[in-house]
Amino acid sequence: MAIVTAAHLACTFGILGNIMSFLVYLAPVPTFYKIYKRKSTEEFQSIPYSVALFSSMLYLYYAFLKKNVIMLITINSVGCVFEVVFLTIFMVYATHQSKIFTTKLLILFNIGTLGLIIGCTYFLSEGHKRVNIVGWICSAFSVCVFGAPLSIMRQVIKTKSVEYMPLSLSVFLTLCAIVWFFYGLFIKDYYIAAPNVVGFVLGISQTILYAIYRKRKQLIILPEIKLHDIATVEDRKSQDRMQNPSKVEIAEMVDHCQGQARRGTDFEDSIIEYGAEIETTVIMVTTHM
Repeated sequence: MAIVTAAHLACTFGILGNIMSFLVYLAPVPTFYKIYKRKSTEEFQSIPYSVALFSSMLYLYYAFLKKNVIMLITINSVGCVFEVVFLTIFMVYATHQSKIFTTKLLILFNIGTLGLIIGCTYFLSEGHKRVNIVGWICSAFSVCVFGAPLSIMRQVIKTKSVEYMPLSLSVFLTLCAIVWFFYGLFIKDYYIAAPNVVGFVLGISQTILYAIYRKRKQLIILPEIKLHDIATVEDRKSQDRMQNPSKVEIAEMVDHCQGQARRGTDFEDSIIEYGAEIETTVIMVTTHM
């Protein structure tokens, strides 16, 4: 009988983690398809994807330092590709202000901060100490990846609409956090296991929030308008048209009167009759006050 060791379980959860993470990367596809169809990013934000790209690049650096964690290398390489594609689509259809903000985020995280981390850890530390430093940094930014949707959760609570918080993403984040927690536990890498506890809690919170607001719709309360006000407005408009008729209205009156004249009606009587029609219309409106 084969004995199941921690290494076997770690491999199993690593493969599951790759599959689940791949599905997480696929989850925003409907969102970006919607952006493509509407040619607008609307209320969608680039923060989660910018932070996720930085996290994937950071974990790649950590995996290369630690070695023998091929599962981290494969999935984070795939993650970098997905996030670059998503951010490219976002930049194409975003407003000018959103493009500037996203560009600043990418420069801040993926050029400035990542470059600083690699430079400092490479020149100021070595060996196991370097791995531990980068591991702590990875843990902190993993929490940021899970915490990035907090801004979207706030928007859901504010607008009482889950349009901008896909359920599939929340569910996959929760499942992914569980799988990677056990992977980190079995390889005894707590820099991987610990932040996924936070990811699990936030994923459950998003799912609960979705269940609360998924059937709610925003009510737009319009100001009350009385029929008396409508009649008054229509009365004023009619008086204005009678006192200051536009060229178009004059032409319409002339055409109408000429038509009546052709049918044997006196031209002058037609003008009087047309004016009476206008007065009758005004009276019909005002009698409904």
